[in-house]
Amino acid sequence: MIKVYGIKTCGSFKKGVKYFKDKNIEIMTYNLKEIVPSKEEMKRYHELSNVDIKKFLNTSGKAYRELDMKNKYKDMKLEDIYDLLSKNGMLIKRPLVIYNDVVFVGFNEEKYNQVWK
Repeated sequence: MIKVYGIKTCGSFKKGVKYFKDKNIEIMTYNLKEIVPSKEEMKRYHELSNVDIKKFLNTSGKAYRELDMKNKYKDMKLEDIYDLLSKNGMLIKRPLVIYNDVVFVGFNEEKYNQVWK
């Protein structure tokens, strides 16, 4: 089952959900305001994604600005970033798509098409 984390009002999340619906691919959606991946899950997702941890941060979000993450994240240990993400779903870039060992952060139709043609 494909897990898609996001927030219903987020445009990128809506695009991701629409992508899967248009392809008749069944997904399970999770509202990041209510259900946030655990610290261990965030670590696993980051490791599987092969992208810099900054890609997991919703840099355009209010929580990112309020916590001054632009300046703080560079000096943080990965474990501390995983912990922060697991406690504040609003910091996570959307959609966060998990499928077996494939992890995508943000909507990218080209990358999605590499897995779901």
